[in-house]
Amino acid sequence: MKKALLSVRDLRVEFSTRRGTLVAVDGVSFDIMPGEVLGVVGESGAGKSLTGSAIIGLIEPPGRIGAGEIRLTGERIDHLPPERMRRIRGRRIGMVFQDPLTSLNPLYRIGDQLVETIVTHTNKSRAAARTHALALLTEVGIPAPEARIDNYPHQFSGGMRQRVVLALALAANPELIIADEPTTALDVSVQAQIIALLKRLCRDHGTAVMLITHDMGVIAETADRVAVMYAGRIVEIGAVRDVVRSPLHPYTIGLMGSIPKPDVDTPRLTQIPGMMPRLTAIPTGCAFHPRCPRAFAPCAIERPDQKTHGRAEVACWLFQPTRAAAEARG
Repeated sequence: MKKALLSVRDLRVEFSTRRGTLVAVDGVSFDIMPGEVLGVVGESGAGKSLTGSAIIGLIEPPGRIGAGEIRLTGERIDHLPPERMRRIRGRRIGMVFQDPLTSLNPLYRIGDQLVETIVTHTNKSRAAARTHALALLTEVGIPAPEARIDNYPHQFSGGMRQRVVLALALAANPELIIADEPTTALDVSVQAQIIALLKRLCRDHGTAVMLITHDMGVIAETADRVAVMYAGRIVEIGAVRDVVRSPLHPYTIGLMGSIPKPDVDTPRLTQIPGMMPRLTAIPTGCAFHPRCPRAFAPCAIERPDQKTHGRAEVACWLFQPTRAAAEARG
C-alpha cells in the first residue's frame, strides 16, 4: 500500500468577526496519493479555495486554521512557522492560481522570475538555473523560449502566461501542485491545451495535483478522483468515473444533471433550487437539506457523517438507513 503524499484530517478554517466565529471549512478530510490528480468541485463559496490556501499556509487574518491536521509525506505542516512554510511552498508544493498575474510580477522579466525561483529552492547557480528555465519554458510549450525568456508578463497572452505559471510551479520539481481554477479565465480551446499539458506534466514528473474548479467537465477530463464540496464540507468523494456515472449525494446528482450531454436529447437540464448558504446562515443538520428534493426527518436535525458506500464515501442520511429510520420513528 502506498502512503498518502498529502493527508488532511478534520480541517476547520474559521474567521473571527464581530458577530462571532464563522466556520468556512468544517471537518474536511481527504488523502492525495503520489502522482494522483484529486479534483475538488463545488459552487462558489463551498470552501474549495480556502482548503487549498490552508494547505499552503496562505490563510490571511482574521482567518485561521481552527482545528485538524495537514500532513505532507507524514510531516505535519499546518502549524509551521511562516519561514519554514515559505520554504515548503515552491520547493515541495507548487501553486497555480486562476489569474496568472497573481503569480507573476509585472515589473520583472519571466526569465528573472523563473531563475530566482530555481535558485531559491535548489542549489543551482544562476547560469544553470537559466538553462533549467529555458528547458521548463520548452516543456510547457512556450514557442521560441530563447527569445521569450526576457519578455515581461504583459507581452504574453492569458494562455501563455498560464503556461509560464505552470513552469514556475514545476521549477523545483515539487511533490504536489495545487491548481486553483487554472483554466477559468481562458478560452475553451486554450483550456483544453492547459488541461492536456497539466496531465502530461503530472505523468512525466510523477507530481500529484489538487485541482480546484467549479467545472465538472475539467474534472472528468483530468482527475483520477473527485471530492464534491458544499458549504464547507465534503459531501461525496470517489473515483471520477463512479461519481460522474452514478452520483450518490443529491447535490452531486444535481451537479451532474446540470451538465449538457451531447449524446442525450434532454429537453431541460436539472436545476438546483436556491443558493449556497451564507456563512452567517449555515442550516442545522445537513447544510443542503433546504435545497434537497429528497430531504426527510433527520436531515434538518443532525449532520450526517461521511460513510463508505460501495467504492465512494458520502455524507447523506439516505445512505445511513438504520440511523435514519430510527430518527424518523423517534
